[in-house]
Amino acid sequence: MADKRDYYEVLGVERDATADQIKRAFRKKAVKLHPDHNDASDANEQFAELNEAYSVLSDDQKRAMYDRYGTVDGMPGGSGYVDFSDIFGGMGVDDIFSSIFGGGAAG
Repeated sequence: MADKRDYYEVLGVERDATADQIKRAFRKKAVKLHPDHNDASDANEQFAELNEAYSVLSDDQKRAMYDRYGTVDGMPGGSGYVDFSDIFGGMGVDDIFSSIFGGGAAG
């Protein structure tokens, strides 16, 4: 499988681009790369790549993950990282034991 191009490169914006700059770049390229206007044999793939880049860079959380790890999966190489930080609704381990056993974990 071929490596994906950098999303900033796909949109033609700098890494410090604002949300408005990202949106404008997407719209400009979308008109040019849309399969109805693009006669290239890989027009659908080009347009899909553009949409994927925009969907990541236009979402603050996805963009932060992409900027930090180079992927939206959260870890280099796309290991399928999932954030379980709120799996217990903000309760810590001690809170869980307290709610189950009526006190903290025995020492």
